[in-house]
Amino acid sequence: MSQTMLENESLSPYLSFTREEWAGLYSADIQPLTEWEVSELQGINENVSLNEVSSIYLPLCRLLNLYVTSSQQLHLQSNAFLRKQMKKPPFIIGIAGSVAVGKSTTSRIIQALLSRWPNTPKVELVTTDGFLYPNAVLEQKGLMGKKGFPESYDLKGLIQFLSQLKSGKPVVEAPIYSHLEYDILHDQVQTITEPDIVIVEGINVLQVPKQKRSKKQNTQIFVSDFFDFSLYVDADEEEIKQWYVDRFKILRNTAFQSPVSYFHRYADLNDEEAIEFALNIWNTINGLNLRENILPTKYRAHLILEKGKNHSVSGVKMRKM
Repeated sequence: MSQTMLENESLSPYLSFTREEWAGLYSADIQPLTEWEVSELQGINENVSLNEVSSIYLPLCRLLNLYVTSSQQLHLQSNAFLRKQMKKPPFIIGIAGSVAVGKSTTSRIIQALLSRWPNTPKVELVTTDGFLYPNAVLEQKGLMGKKGFPESYDLKGLIQFLSQLKSGKPVVEAPIYSHLEYDILHDQVQTITEPDIVIVEGINVLQVPKQKRSKKQNTQIFVSDFFDFSLYVDADEEEIKQWYVDRFKILRNTAFQSPVSYFHRYADLNDEEAIEFALNIWNTINGLNLRENILPTKYRAHLILEKGKNHSVSGVKMRKM
């Protein structure tokens, strides 16, 4: 589908909402999150306000709750029709977007809000960083310089994890990634037990493998095949690049100061050196990955959050039902 068609609402599969229109779709008498809770959920260089929660995330989570409730009701009706008592698998939400765009904050806020609905008290959040190959494997494959690109992930392991969730397996484990150590933690796992909702957050969750199918492959399974709903957190690349640089400077003064940090060697960079180094990483890795692999998946999402200055959401695109 062409960009022109996507931008023309009469031809596009998406409905477009301004911030004000979206905020008017749903309001609550009580703000479910406190200012302190929001500050704990937001990212390093983000400043999410209570107004942002009320205007953007409450309507979004009400919409998600409608989808979840409908899924639960359909499951009960199907059980009655089939005369089976099958346990309902979790509702899975995929959240994609660039490095530094704020998708982790979006995921945490959605998790906190959805867990307050009575029919979905158990909401788990899993990041696909845990399915990156360990550094030793990446070095062996010559992929350390392409960490975050599709080929740097254990896609088979991620699909197996999602398949176990959707099969109704009561206890599922996911590997854990340490941003401090910049590697997989080999002695730790995230254990997920009978969740109502699982949020899967990562830059790669809407990507489709580029390689052509072999003659022996009659079918292919994609990560997004397991999603009941998907979001893409979007922003102009120049904004994201600046957010990335700002975050790098903050980390230089905080996390990088730890001797166990993979990036401890950059703790003593001055501002000019830190900016130069961060821009080099962006231009050779993150920006390239965004343009080649992440941004092309935007219109595979059910809903797109469009961010402007200061990480504030300026508009929403919702796929027509």
